[in-house]
Amino acid sequence: MGKLKVITIFGTRPEAIKMAPLVRELKGRQSIENKICVTAQHRQMLDQVLELFNIVPDFDLNIMKSNQTLTGITNRVLQGLEEIFEKENPDLVLVHGDTTTTFAGALAAFYRKIRVGHVEAGLRTYDKYFPFPEEMNRKLTGAIADLHFAPTSGSRDNLLKEGVPVNKIFVTGNTVIDAMKFTVQKDYVFNNNELNSIDYNKKKVIMVTAHRRENWGKGIENICNALKKIVEENKEVEVIYLVHLNPIVKDMAYKILGCVPRVHLLDPLDTKEAHNLMDRCYMVMTDSGGLQEEAPHLGKPVLVLRSVTERPEAVKAGTVKLVGTDKDNIVKFARELILDSSKYDVMSKAINPYGDGKASGRIASAILQYFNIEKGEYEEFI
Repeated sequence: MGKLKVITIFGTRPEAIKMAPLVRELKGRQSIENKICVTAQHRQMLDQVLELFNIVPDFDLNIMKSNQTLTGITNRVLQGLEEIFEKENPDLVLVHGDTTTTFAGALAAFYRKIRVGHVEAGLRTYDKYFPFPEEMNRKLTGAIADLHFAPTSGSRDNLLKEGVPVNKIFVTGNTVIDAMKFTVQKDYVFNNNELNSIDYNKKKVIMVTAHRRENWGKGIENICNALKKIVEENKEVEVIYLVHLNPIVKDMAYKILGCVPRVHLLDPLDTKEAHNLMDRCYMVMTDSGGLQEEAPHLGKPVLVLRSVTERPEAVKAGTVKLVGTDKDNIVKFARELILDSSKYDVMSKAINPYGDGKASGRIASAILQYFNIEKGEYEEFI
């Protein structure tokens, strides 16, 4: 055969960050013709990553609409990809993780009997409504996928329990660790001057994100009240809360924290700004999935503002702790890390189980070996 034709699909900022190093790797493989399709499920935040990594899509569905629904996103992705797949007829479609773009992209490929590779496969909570809709997006994509690129051995084990053949699973590490090789700089100067004004050596800076659907309402309210109490109790603490643009989240955050000293409410940062802030902060509090992988790579303890996680490896390693959204619980565990240096050291020095910066190369090699274009034995991430 000639060059293997691959179409890589993503539509949100987290997907783009994690697919960017893989796109770069595929571009460097002479046996692969890789085309990039973005759905723009999240337009502005996606474009920031495309610019950062100098990625120019071959196809842009530009589906984002005001107040978009999950049904609308799914329909627009399916319709947009149908025409692209008919024209391009790729050998393989690559999707990432657990977004609605991911599931719809895999489904569109399945309808045309195109092989699907699932990057970051096998993560599970086994609660279909937590996280919602990500858990089912990931499981349904896994049911369609032909190749499963699991970031850890635990993710592989989840897939094996579901009956996925062992020869279709490749343990690669997580591509986000690859991406951070390009984004984190020790001498970095922030574009946001408010971030440049903070003394990261003398202050204990807590980086916060909280926006998940399951935390809307009471959960976000509890998180904000906990942050207020943490700052009031600890004069050396400053909080940088990167507030999601969704009014449900933003209105609550500004109502409770808008006038609290040493609390900085900022719009979401671009990827490079966020990674470098993470590198300088004292600890991270988040309900995000990706930060649970990124922060341990930088030696930052993470308090996860959720009751369950599809990323249990870092919990087992000791660098991440599940604290839920109960106000008193959040304050208790934050206080421990702020005041007890021994507990902080245990978490900050735990080994990150998510990667060694070589995941993209493993994925590219696994694809070429699967299609019998390259020979050799695949070396999985341990």
